[in-house]
Amino acid sequence: MEVEKTKIDGLLIIKPNVFKDSRGFFLESFNIEKYKKFFGSVSFVQDNLSHSMKNVLRGIHFQTPPFGQGKLVQVVQGEVLDVVVDLRSKSKTFGQHESFLLNDKNKHQLWIPEGFGHAFLTKADNTIFSYKCSNYYSTANEATLLWNDPQLKIDWGVENPILSQKDNEGKLLNEMQTYF
Repeated sequence: MEVEKTKIDGLLIIKPNVFKDSRGFFLESFNIEKYKKFFGSVSFVQDNLSHSMKNVLRGIHFQTPPFGQGKLVQVVQGEVLDVVVDLRSKSKTFGQHESFLLNDKNKHQLWIPEGFGHAFLTKADNTIFSYKCSNYYSTANEATLLWNDPQLKIDWGVENPILSQKDNEGKLLNEMQTYF
C-alpha cells in the first residue's frame, strides 16, 4: 500500500496493493492496523454505496458537529471526479479544494478527515461509489455548499451536471457558518 499526502493537510490518497492474475484481482480495501499508521485509529460506523449515471454531481456535503464525519471513499465501478473542500476555519488552506480522479482501474482511495466538504461528479454510466463513515448520518446536521460557488472556482469539466434540489440550493462559502 502506498499513501500520498496532498497539498491540504490531513487529506490522503491511498493506493492499495492490487494482486492480479488470470482470474481477476484481489485487494485489501481496509485494515485498521495498516490504515491507523496514516490517519489514526478510526472507528467506521456506517458504510454507504451510491449508484449514478454519467454527469451526476453529488455534493458538496458535510456533517456539522457533533456528527462530523471522516470518510474513506473509493469507486467500485466506473469513474468520478472527487472534490474535497477544506472547511477548517483555522487551516491555512481554508476554502481551498483539491480534485482527484478515482476509478475502478486505478482503485485509489481517498481519506477525507472531518472538517471537509465532499462532492463527486460521475464520469461514467453505472458508477458505484463506496464510502466508509466515522460517524452516523444526521439529517439535522447535514450542510451543503453550492457546487458552483464562484469563490471555490472548481472546474467540474461539465456545464450542466445532473443535480438534486438540495445540491442546487447549497449555500455559498462566505454565507456559511464555520463549524470546524
